[in-house]
Amino acid sequence: MIRPLLAWLLLCSWSYATGQNAREKPNVILIFTDDQGTLDMGCYGAPDLYTPNMDALAASGVRFTQFYAGSSVCSPSRASLLTGMTPTKAGLNNNATSQPGSNEGLPTEAFTLAEALKAEGYHTAHIGKWHLGYQPDKMPNGQGFDHSFGHMGGCIDNYSHFFYWNGPNRHDLWRNGEEVWHDGEFFLDLMEQEAHDYIRGHREEPFFLYYAINMPHYPLQAKSHWRDYYAELPSPRREYAAFISTIDESLGRLMDQLDRYGLRENTIVILQSDHGHSTEARTFGGGGYAGPYRGCKFSLFEAGIRVPAMISYPKAISAGAVRDQMVAGMDWFPTILDYAGAKSVPGHLEGQSLKGVIEDNTASPHMHLIWEGPDRWAVRKGDWKLLYAPIDPAGNPDAPWSPVVDGLFLVNLKQDIGEATNLIEAYPEKGAELQAIYRQWLADR
Repeated sequence: MIRPLLAWLLLCSWSYATGQNAREKPNVILIFTDDQGTLDMGCYGAPDLYTPNMDALAASGVRFTQFYAGSSVCSPSRASLLTGMTPTKAGLNNNATSQPGSNEGLPTEAFTLAEALKAEGYHTAHIGKWHLGYQPDKMPNGQGFDHSFGHMGGCIDNYSHFFYWNGPNRHDLWRNGEEVWHDGEFFLDLMEQEAHDYIRGHREEPFFLYYAINMPHYPLQAKSHWRDYYAELPSPRREYAAFISTIDESLGRLMDQLDRYGLRENTIVILQSDHGHSTEARTFGGGGYAGPYRGCKFSLFEAGIRVPAMISYPKAISAGAVRDQMVAGMDWFPTILDYAGAKSVPGHLEGQSLKGVIEDNTASPHMHLIWEGPDRWAVRKGDWKLLYAPIDPAGNPDAPWSPVVDGLFLVNLKQDIGEATNLIEAYPEKGAELQAIYRQWLADR
């Protein structure tokens, strides 16, 4: 894909001459949590979680019930979010390595939301997890962010800020491409302070803050008072729940900062999880809550890709709404540009603006959605969903699930939200229709 930045700059040159005054443009805070399960908020029905700040954010705007991440793993989901495209077309459909010096990551020529908003007169910042590449041109400052603070790899210990996976141990905390050290300080506290300083310093101009919280991804290192609060829950739910409430408490303080400077009314705040909950050994084998949905992180069953998501913008969006339309993380890119007053959006985007869905409850702008990862894919159209080579790391061996047939698993979500029954042999024509959609998408990329 040819980098369309120059064309976009020309398209948007109107913004200072004839468009919104820069001071009138909404600020944007895009909050991206990590491994937060499909229903892991009080407002989504989790019966044992205390999440008053997430719930208040949802109540102040629009909450989605059929919102999909771009992928069931970290890097591709982030690539989709920041490019407005499916991960495959963005150029990253698997996790980027967390090894410094590797050339893996989001391609330099990818055009990011940060670059689009810079062309609209925004100051841009990344705070938190990156996981889209270690080379300078693939790190945040090379992808449109004026300011960056956080870790570049997939996960860190929250106190030492060392990469948390395997050897050799290495420190992974950076500010604007330079290594910084904050030994013993809790990473979410550092993120929060960085965000507070950023908001204070840029409150007189429109800003875009990509606030990529690295939690509840392992290691599950919650604040002690939340560990005490959930002490009676069984493990691993208690460790996971304590981490969710640690996030929620910090989120409340971030919202307080907007109120302190009179910015809340004119600030778009979006909250989304990057994919479903983890069942990996490092998260004690589970802890997340998906209710009736099948799957988890790494899976294209619903609990791997259906995520909690919401948008609040008091100046323009009515409070207390719920939307059931099928929408996706790649839609935030054009939606944000729409609210920022951009006359056009880049023509290569696969995401669609959700402004009509949000404000007028219009139909989903998508006829279908597609997910693709290494050696597997899925297509959803209406109530029908076709999966190829599906996996379910959260699978219950005693559950009455139908077998995969020739690599295919077809479900009707309206009739079978738990994706238990494979209908591929009963409805071969529907399977062929969804396969044809996937093949055409491949041919068009």
